[in-house]
Amino acid sequence: MKIVLLGGPGAGKGTQAQRLVAEFGVAHISTGDLLRAAVKAGTPLGKQAKSYMDKGQLVPDSLVVDLVKERLQEEDAQRGFILDGFPRNTAQAVTLDSELNTMGIKLDAAILIDVHPDVIVKRLSSRRTCKKCGYTGGADMEVCPRCSGEMYQRDDDKPETIQHRLAVYQSQTAPLVEHYKGHRILKTVNGEQSQDKVYQDIKDLLNL
Repeated sequence: MKIVLLGGPGAGKGTQAQRLVAEFGVAHISTGDLLRAAVKAGTPLGKQAKSYMDKGQLVPDSLVVDLVKERLQEEDAQRGFILDGFPRNTAQAVTLDSELNTMGIKLDAAILIDVHPDVIVKRLSSRRTCKKCGYTGGADMEVCPRCSGEMYQRDDDKPETIQHRLAVYQSQTAPLVEHYKGHRILKTVNGEQSQDKVYQDIKDLLNL
């Protein structure tokens, strides 16, 4: 399984990726997680990335491409991988195509989890994240059920930032749909269904 997950912020890419990883043992490569880890560690890359992430802007390609390329070379990614949050634009997609070709890797599919923008705003503005382990839950959660850490609202989950993130997605990331459609590997699933139904639809599309 070598796939790219597409969809707007809050479409459920991370949730579905985690389920696929748990069942099939492939690598979940999330640039969001990689960058947040760098931010938490206070690395030079993390400090640069934070200034963009806090404003709901996309981190520049130059800060992301090498990070992903390195991750693809790790042992677990040799068994298969799910790219979640990368590529974010057609320039990154072209670079990824080139790097994968050099590595002798061919993508099986690009899965688009399609969700209406209004649904995304409602989902994200009610989302809370654990400061310790990154667990994601609802607005009613104050304590993480996984590690008992403090739940908080990320800056990029606030309504005004969400609207900006959606605008950026439409202008930069949405064209990826056409990119992968042109490669004839795009598959679309309705992301407004239950998590279980979305997951089953993804597995059906991948013949799993």
